[in-house]
Amino acid sequence: MTYGRFFNKPAETMDRAEIRRLQEERLRHTIGWAYERVPFYRRKLEERGLTPDMIRGLDDLEKIPFTTKDELRSLYPYGILAVPTSEILEVHATSGTTGTPTLGFYTASDIEVWGEVSARSLAMSGLTREDIFQITPSFGMFTGGFGFFYGARKIGSMIIPAGAGFSKRQIQYMIDFGTTMVCAVVSYILRLTETAHEMGVDPARDTKVRKGVFGSEMWTGEMKSKIAGEWDMDVYDIYGFTELCGPGVANDCHLHDGLHVWEDHFLVEVVDPATGENVGPEEKGELVFTTLTKEAAPIVRYRCRDISYIYDSPSCDCGRTHRRIGWISGRIDDMIKVSGVAIWPGQVESVLLKHPMVGSEYQIIVWRQGGHDRIKVVAETREKIHDGDVERLARKLAEDLRNTLMTGVEVELVEPMSLPRVEVGKAKRVIDQRSG
Repeated sequence: MTYGRFFNKPAETMDRAEIRRLQEERLRHTIGWAYERVPFYRRKLEERGLTPDMIRGLDDLEKIPFTTKDELRSLYPYGILAVPTSEILEVHATSGTTGTPTLGFYTASDIEVWGEVSARSLAMSGLTREDIFQITPSFGMFTGGFGFFYGARKIGSMIIPAGAGFSKRQIQYMIDFGTTMVCAVVSYILRLTETAHEMGVDPARDTKVRKGVFGSEMWTGEMKSKIAGEWDMDVYDIYGFTELCGPGVANDCHLHDGLHVWEDHFLVEVVDPATGENVGPEEKGELVFTTLTKEAAPIVRYRCRDISYIYDSPSCDCGRTHRRIGWISGRIDDMIKVSGVAIWPGQVESVLLKHPMVGSEYQIIVWRQGGHDRIKVVAETREKIHDGDVERLARKLAEDLRNTLMTGVEVELVEPMSLPRVEVGKAKRVIDQRSG
């Protein structure tokens, strides 16, 4: 049963002392489970001279070695399993665009937990039984479609399982079925916005979509505002990834001030990416997760490469007691070093979208010329503009980018719809042409 914007109010408003007690109990179980059933974890703990009985609570967490993405890839396909394949109901995978994919395995219990945390997140985003919910992420090895499906089924809303692509059909479904809420990969809701306009449809006037929950890619506050304005939509940010379960690990509430992590199922830490040392509250670093209820493939102190921070105060005016993390400001993988200067795509996006004449699509191109790194930002204008205005805007953007990034940037403005679009999957924002 849902309670307004709560799906499971007792769990979502649990006393902090009870959350800690539950975390410590479940951490002890997880470490014992992983030690006994996953040779990879037994070996890692024994290399540190650790046995499960030495991990008694959260204060012992830092004794445990990290798990990295490369290690999980080395275990492909079944080396992370804690149960026989006869107990696995489902398997999902990352895209594997940068190497061997990492996998997510699920027992019946894992599917139940995934549905629970997804339902909490969707209810927090405003989904109710009265909604007509259109799911646009794919139903395949990517976790997106299934994660939203499992949560929406628990809430009991009407589901349109549209899946990925076929953008004109997606817009027509919204009109025909009266869709009230949509979920999507961030770059795909931008594509749907463009498609609607191409069809002569004003998303804010001609559809009933007034709530949206998006994720799978880093996006800025400027991008959130842009999407909200185009659709007259309340925009929510859902967080998760395959190795934990998929969408539903964390979500923002109606106050839009950070993302609540479901701490009864996931332990979150923030560490210095360079040293691995834990950082203080409100200090940015790399997120590290430990699953507390995962049966098929427990994950212990996983360095997920996302950059964020943990709020100092656990309280929130929405009534939830689960701690919040800040918006994901980037990924360690996404950082580009240009002549020794660290550049994040999110910094570029923030500068571009502050200018109303700039569209939503852009690329960052890096190459080496004469032994020196060069960087160019190619961005679409929102509409076709005169050559003189293009030159002035390009100069202004180059100046703003230089002041933000602390390095020189070339800017090329191109006409609307000039850059490639992605119907299925994530947008490719960075093209690094340097070799070696």
